Amino acid sequence: MEYRNLGRSGAVVSAQCLGTMTFGAEADEETSGEIMTAFVEGGGTFFDTADVYSTGISEEIIGRWLADHPTEAAQVVLATKGRFPMGSGPNDVGISRRHLRTALDASLTRLGVDHIDLYQMHAWDALTPIEETLRFLDDAVSAGKIGYYGFSNFLGWQLTKAVHVAKAHGWELPVTLQPQYNLLVRDIEHEVVPASLDAGIGLLPWSPLAGGWLSGKYERDVAPTGATRLGEDPKRGMEAWEARNADERTWRVVDAVKEIAEAHGASSSQVSLAWLGAQPAVTSVILGARTVKQLQDNTGAVDLGLSAEELQRLTDASAPRIDDYPYGTAGVAQRHRKVEGGR
Repeated sequence: MEYRNLGRSGAVVSAQCLGTMTFGAEADEETSGEIMTAFVEGGGTFFDTADVYSTGISEEIIGRWLADHPTEAAQVVLATKGRFPMGSGPNDVGISRRHLRTALDASLTRLGVDHIDLYQMHAWDALTPIEETLRFLDDAVSAGKIGYYGFSNFLGWQLTKAVHVAKAHGWELPVTLQPQYNLLVRDIEHEVVPASLDAGIGLLPWSPLAGGWLSGKYERDVAPTGATRLGEDPKRGMEAWEARNADERTWRVVDAVKEIAEAHGASSSQVSLAWLGAQPAVTSVILGARTVKQLQDNTGAVDLGLSAEELQRLTDASAPRIDDYPYGTAGVAQRHRKVEGGR
């Protein structure tokens, strides 16, 4: 396993992170325990969960595993999130001081720990001043309840604002951001990645296989069925099968991944994960597994050495289609003219 610094912090984590959204839902407690054990035995040290995963059950399952495996638990860097409702009251949602105080304490209880290494805001909250959130997080660090904090699903301007507000007040700075990022979803490269690089923020990509599309399991014009996420629910929002199937870019990327995988005797998942792990600002790629077999295949990506030419081929095949100002070719040309002309 490869290890990297957690964003700007001095903490070190494995280059792959065990995502646990399936725990208590698609994976029962016994299977979840086997997945955690296999991940740690393979050198993994980074667990990511959230209070809303299976309505707290994911955290509880992790907490019981940590208690039963004290030696392994000592090496685990533990991350969770708060923001979304766990109750029905008007203050049971958001990133206000009122809600975060309750949410953090509840997560600590379910996990059976007195300290969370990385506490993440699950999404932006337009109703709460960012100063209120950041002061709470700074206080939580000072109180020893969390080691570091980060964000999830923030836009570039939201991340930058949070960093500069924290700096202005002398508060602890964020260290990570969790965005959706994969070969089929690369739009964060326009604003979020540059903002993260500028601030020293480490990216923790979720959905690295685009809901299974990059695993090689789907075929053109063949609707998925059976025990896959799309087979069970092909109408799932951004992962909707019809839209992706009709998009020629999808199959251009899938075909490139398959050809490179065959050349290496590797799986499509491993190739897709290896590309993502090589991208700028990426600290650790979040793996979501329903079985130990899935996990072991995904962790094999760490040892897969893609050449510069192969990485570039995947980058070219998956290039986002944006031609409008300021991101497309017109925008690039305009920026170049300003640099050359001094304006």
